[in-house]
Formats: sequence, structure tokens, C-alpha cells
Amino acid sequence: MTTPAGADVERELLPWADVGPATRALATSIHEDGYRPDVILAIARGGLIVAAALGYALGVKNTYTMNVEFYTGVDERLPVPMILPPAPDLVDLEESRILVADDVADTGATLALVKEFCGGKVGEVRFAALYEKPHSTIKCDYVWKRTDLWIEFPWSLEPVIGA
Repeated sequence: MTTPAGADVERELLPWADVGPATRALATSIHEDGYRPDVILAIARGGLIVAAALGYALGVKNTYTMNVEFYTGVDERLPVPMILPPAPDLVDLEESRILVADDVADTGATLALVKEFCGGKVGEVRFAALYEKPHSTIKCDYVWKRTDLWIEFPWSLEPVIGA
């Protein structure tokens, strides 16, 4: 679903009612591919909801969270993404299959940082995102939808309470 946002900027809108079916479809594609992750790594904050839904759908109870700061506003970013503490301690996972879950692969910089962080610490890393932009430097293994529009997620539509 797309919606006009402002005078001339079209945006992709994901309503709450579509989050469940979208994440279920994403989980189905992962399952049908035969991939069975041992761990789901959620990229906070947008990937938390995606990771939880994938964990339930795929029966994966082992989940980690990694906080990466990159976006500061609509299409506004820091120069590079930054891992915020505490970073997950990926010990004893040398043979584990890790599914990294995020809401969107936009530039790919966040996912590239996570891939580098996991390098040599886990057996295999695959990426799942609700959305992927065509210019993303990291191509996700599993994507619900591709778009080049700015995406309005239901969890970030409203202003911060008290701000």
C-alpha cells in the first residue's frame, strides 16, 4: 500500500493489520527454502517485531538482540552505523545458523556491520527483512517486499510520547 506523504513524496505504508501476514509470509519463504536457524538475531529497534514474529512462526526460541544506531530521521543517517552496548556475546555458536532479522535493508550498511560482527563467530549468517531497497549493498536471503520508497512502519508513525 502506498500513500502520499507531503506535497510530492510518495511513501510505502505498512499498517498494523498487514504486519502479521507479512511476517508470516516471510517465515513461510524461509521454511520453504529449508533453512532452519538455530538463533534469530534481531536488529533493534525495527527488527524486534520482525524477529519475534519469525521466532514464533519458525519455532525458534533462541533469540539475541543487537542495537545498531544509524537513522536519525526520515532519510537522515549518521555517517556510519554504530553498534550500541551491550553487544551480544556470540560464544559457542561456531556451528550455529543465525538468521538476522530487520524491518528494512535500505543502504545495507547496518546489515554489513552485523555481518562483519558475526564473521568467524557463527557457522552461517542469513538475512531476512520485510523490505529491501534496490540499492542495498547487502542482498537479503529472504524478503517480503522490495521497494525504493520511504517506508512508514506502524511502530514509528507516531511521535515519541512526551517529546
